[in-house]
Amino acid sequence: MNKPQMAAPDAGQFKPGSKLKHKKTGGLYKVVLLANIEANLEAAYVYESLQTHDFWVRPQAEMEDGRFELISA
Repeated sequence: MNKPQMAAPDAGQFKPGSKLKHKKTGGLYKVVLLANIEANLEAAYVYESLQTHDFWVRPQAEMEDGRFELISA
């Protein structure tokens, strides 16, 4: 049985420290790192709301499907 490849913290499309805007809600976020979901080892982003400073986790595929855009700040 092969062990799934673990995600490198900066391997995704959005690098740690990148600032993103959610296209639908307009929310602003900062990428913390790319991690793995414990239950299935799926790659997922950990990111912080720049408005509320709450932290969120979202699968890499969802983050990179076009709902977020990279912004300069």
